[in-house]
Amino acid sequence: MKPSLPFPRRHALALVAALALGASAASAQDKDPIRIGAVTSLSGVFAQQGEEVMRGIEFAVEEANKAGGVDGRKVVLQKADDESTPEAGRRVAEKLAREGHNLLVGPIASSITMAIGQNLQRWNALQMAVISKSDKITGDSCKPRMFRTAFSDAMDIAMFNAWMKDVPGKTYAVVGADYVWGRDSGEQFTKAAKATGKNVPLAVYPPLGTKDFAPYIAQIKAVKDLDGVWVALVGRDLIAFAKQAKEFGLTDKRILGHAYIMDFVVNATGDATEGVWGNMGYGAGIDTPLNKAFVQGFQAKHGRVPTDNEGQAYNGVRTIFEGVKLAKSVKPGDVAKALRGASYDTVYGKVTMRAADNQQVMGNYIGQVKKVDGKLRPVIERSFPASLTPPPSADCKM
Repeated sequence: MKPSLPFPRRHALALVAALALGASAASAQDKDPIRIGAVTSLSGVFAQQGEEVMRGIEFAVEEANKAGGVDGRKVVLQKADDESTPEAGRRVAEKLAREGHNLLVGPIASSITMAIGQNLQRWNALQMAVISKSDKITGDSCKPRMFRTAFSDAMDIAMFNAWMKDVPGKTYAVVGADYVWGRDSGEQFTKAAKATGKNVPLAVYPPLGTKDFAPYIAQIKAVKDLDGVWVALVGRDLIAFAKQAKEFGLTDKRILGHAYIMDFVVNATGDATEGVWGNMGYGAGIDTPLNKAFVQGFQAKHGRVPTDNEGQAYNGVRTIFEGVKLAKSVKPGDVAKALRGASYDTVYGKVTMRAADNQQVMGNYIGQVKKVDGKLRPVIERSFPASLTPPPSADCKM
């Protein structure tokens, strides 16, 4: 039998072990927390999308903290409403950043993302664009501390260009929101359509906040031999258009939507979006281990699969976490440096954050609104490889 240690010595060793464990725990607790500043639209034209984005952000933070944090760090979340305007977005983002919540995420509109992005260095902050799609974010407005995990307009158009070779019809019209993203989308579609032998004789750009689309729909329907319509509208405007397009018979034509077939639009418009085709920023059916785990966890909490906005927001926050782990730091400059050029696992699979412009590069998806188990929802129909991603813009000077 192995001799037992004398009583005092046994207690001394136990005390040393306890102190060691305590020191380890204290060391983890002493690490600076990851302070996320969630800036998104909780009021205004983008409010419905903003609510979904916030749920995705909150789920990522809750999941991380339940797992013990990220790299031994607790995640602290502070939220703010950008009111769907660039000025309000800039104001609340600055407040969050100066209060220490300087890892920013969440705006919907590209104009808000860029209003925040131009101040990141001054605020000592970093921003992850999870929904905003304008090419300017990774083009002439790019910044060393502004990253994007959403698909850019150029990525979507490259995919549409490849897909549209198989899409019937020769004559299309464009209806886009009259702000930076809507116009960029309409112009890029026109270029892509012409490259595949199609005509785009009409483009109309209703102002944000339009409620009556009848005059624009009338112009579109008057186009001779019209085969289809490219739609790049947002928020409540998009919902209003979808309903009125159905009412006035425009949906008899092929509808191609840029950021159109989103869950919140489908759920708000009855059968008005049935059959509409478009890009999908995220789908619960993406077949990767991380996405399966995310969908399972989200469904357990909310009783349904995550929406496109929720999935994209979740992915963006997880990307910030990846940067923190790689940097071994929560300082925005360190995280930015670590993320640039990094490869990591996501709900989309293995991706790379391109060093030249801070754009996440991944495969892309075309979907259609269909009935599944008696309910309409966007369904991924085709996947396109990451190799379709256009090269970085020469306008991006970091």
